[in-house]
Amino acid sequence: MISNNDIFKVVHNDLHPQPGRLLISEPFLRDAYFQRSVVLLVEHSGDTGSMGFILNKKTELTINMLFPELEHLPETPIYLGGPVASNRLFFVHSLGNAVIPNSFPINDHLYFDGDFDALRDYMLSEHNFADKVKFFIGYSGWGKGQLKDEIKANSWAVGHSDDQRVFEDAGEAFWKYTVVNLGEQYKPWIQFPKDPFLN
Repeated sequence: MISNNDIFKVVHNDLHPQPGRLLISEPFLRDAYFQRSVVLLVEHSGDTGSMGFILNKKTELTINMLFPELEHLPETPIYLGGPVASNRLFFVHSLGNAVIPNSFPINDHLYFDGDFDALRDYMLSEHNFADKVKFFIGYSGWGKGQLKDEIKANSWAVGHSDDQRVFEDAGEAFWKYTVVNLGEQYKPWIQFPKDPFLN
């Protein structure tokens, strides 16, 4: 008997995970954190493991709530980066080390973390920062070999990142956008019901 999952299986591309690429969850991944999620990989090593941030799971928290000096700025959401270190704030940005010292490069255009005081000063100087920084609570982590095994088990597809879209305010629509960008063979994923047991 063919299951729903079998119908929506595709032969994956040969793109390998690396910093700056996306992990796109397959439609039948039922994990509470990762269902219909898009993860930006910020670190990946066969020896030590991988780290990333979920881009499309917005929380009800904002930066303005956490830092009184930022209350008057445009409301800036905080996203659920993942289940690890869920009491810590992280940020991804395109400002680079010249503006935010001690930033960790992801690729030629994206960085994560760095001197938060420098970022706060940048935000307070009335720069337009909405399309240059994104905040997260927690991160997504994989031990040595774990991500490779999950990709082999068809939990994730690997895609290229559109660096500017990383900063957009997107939910499930962003997952659909990244699925379409994977190629024609992935489009049936969008038709897969979020909860097939309700159909």
